[in-house]
Amino acid sequence: MKKLFALILLPALAVSVFYFFRVRGVPRENTKITNASVTSEKNTGSVYNSPIGIEYLRSQKIESNAPAIEEVLSDGSNYKRYIASYISEGNKVYGLLTVPMEAPPEKGFPAVVFNHGYIPPAQYITTQNYASYVDYLAKNGFVVFKIDFRGNGESEGDPSGSYFSSAYTIDAVSAVKSLQKYESVNPERIGMWGHSMSGNVVLRSMLISEDIKAGVIWAGAVYSYADFAQYGISDNSYVHKPYETREGKQEQNREISPEVQKIRTEPDKIDFSNDFWSAVSLTQNIKYLSGAVQLHHSVNDSVVNIGYTRNLEDVLKSAGKDYSVYEYEGGGHNIVSPYYETAMQRTVEFFKEKL
Repeated sequence: MKKLFALILLPALAVSVFYFFRVRGVPRENTKITNASVTSEKNTGSVYNSPIGIEYLRSQKIESNAPAIEEVLSDGSNYKRYIASYISEGNKVYGLLTVPMEAPPEKGFPAVVFNHGYIPPAQYITTQNYASYVDYLAKNGFVVFKIDFRGNGESEGDPSGSYFSSAYTIDAVSAVKSLQKYESVNPERIGMWGHSMSGNVVLRSMLISEDIKAGVIWAGAVYSYADFAQYGISDNSYVHKPYETREGKQEQNREISPEVQKIRTEPDKIDFSNDFWSAVSLTQNIKYLSGAVQLHHSVNDSVVNIGYTRNLEDVLKSAGKDYSVYEYEGGGHNIVSPYYETAMQRTVEFFKEKL
């Protein structure tokens, strides 16, 4: 009878121990962590992994195909215009591609990946939004690839924003990889431009890819996340909902940590120096910046506080990075005329010097 009792008890005890440790989250040996980077160690010994961690993104191999021409558009003043596509994490992403009409230099034209700011994804139109900005760069001899981001316009995938998701950053770096394979482009002379939300995309992309030789940011936001708590932001590019989960391939890029939830509900209780925030902060990983950066911001910007740019300037200066900053008395969030013309000319001159 005792032997029978032992035979019943031992399997039950083993199952109980297994589920105890599994539920408590004790990691097992030889378990491979996928789509993640180590960013925060808890007291229990478990590991939190973030899809927006800089170290994690740097460890990923991001590749793409050369731009595929989908439609030939009417010519610009001195450049060809196309609707082109490329692949980013399996999504077909569209964009406006411009190519100078003149014969390319021996090693190819310098190129700029152009990242738009937040526009409701369903309202975004490839050929309309930021058309004058693209024209200004294109007629000055650059190949320009204004990408739509996944889920925007006709692009495949789900839109997400950039502050708490790596999706748009991966789209931007994939566009760089795509241009490097385009026959008219010099793969060693690629820069990046971004407005508002995409200021974050530009800097994050430059921290994870040394292929981006120069970046220009207009009215950019969210570099340390402490600045997000300090200044807030008046756009809807990403609003985290506590009940959301990161399930399925389309959601793998989104950060859903309880720490992120605090940024809007109780930012005064956040320790921005902890392992999690240090791993996802751009400014705390500024050591990885190898390219030059130019910042533009209007003092009267009512959407993105100029404090974001001023804080970033302090970090760039302390780190001894190659940067320049321009503030404008007016122009608002889009730095409109008469400041627009000055800002665009400075942008062109910067890219010509650095690319």
